[in-house]
Amino acid sequence: MSNRLRRALTALLAGAVVTTALVTTTPANAAPAAGFDNWSCKPSAAHPNPLVLLHGLGGNGPGNYSYLGPYLAGKGYCAFTLTYGQASPVIPVGGTIPIDESAAQIKAFVQRVLTATGAAKVDIVGHSEGALQSIYGPKILGYAGQVGKVVALAPPTHGTTFGGLVSVGDYLGLRTAVDQVLREFGCPACDELIVGGSAIAKLTAGPIAQPGVKYTVIASRFDALVTPHETSFIREPGVTNKFVQDTCALDPVGHVGLAFDPTVAQLVANALDPAHAKSVVCAFGPPL
Repeated sequence: MSNRLRRALTALLAGAVVTTALVTTTPANAAPAAGFDNWSCKPSAAHPNPLVLLHGLGGNGPGNYSYLGPYLAGKGYCAFTLTYGQASPVIPVGGTIPIDESAAQIKAFVQRVLTATGAAKVDIVGHSEGALQSIYGPKILGYAGQVGKVVALAPPTHGTTFGGLVSVGDYLGLRTAVDQVLREFGCPACDELIVGGSAIAKLTAGPIAQPGVKYTVIASRFDALVTPHETSFIREPGVTNKFVQDTCALDPVGHVGLAFDPTVAQLVANALDPAHAKSVVCAFGPPL
């Protein structure tokens, strides 16, 4: 990525954080009705379901959602993230351990969020492997009844022909840490996510979409990691599948960039609250 693009993205993220800080200011004696990783946050009547944000393979929660987390909090949500699937607790790289082990950690986190907020259900936003986990856990681990909506950004739903999903970690500046994890612990999840992988086989055995859950899958035609692009989609009743370029034809956003694209952020917000959907103002996401 060029220095110019990196500087622009940094400015964008900083602006999002500042904006969120202004929007979410509340009296000291009141529980906030919005916030990012604020465990005193209580959902509002407008947004009763707190959000669980799931990062991509080779990344971590705070980094992967450094833009989208504050953005959604600024929309009035209680939003929470975690770093699941760490091979080592001292290395901030997640998602590399077996898919089922990560899924169990995510399920426990969902329960923690429900307990802390007093909500009956969560909505889940996932990116890359996190997008796969957003549809895998409710089905395989059986907690679909505690999920209202799922917004999945480029999930390798039917497997991917390319194994470079750890590029999420590269983009977050974790290349050295990612290399250390791969060298010392390997990446069981990588083998499970390719075409024919064991996690993909479990997910696609029978219907993927669970009754009572509303699904939106968002992909990019310029994704170089989850290929072919249409393999992200869930071709089942009750699922909305869309390409970013269906709305903004000139947006060059790639796989990793989906979590940092203002266009995608608006699409996510509309999917979470379709009754108050707003026209999307097209932007240009990171093309990687």
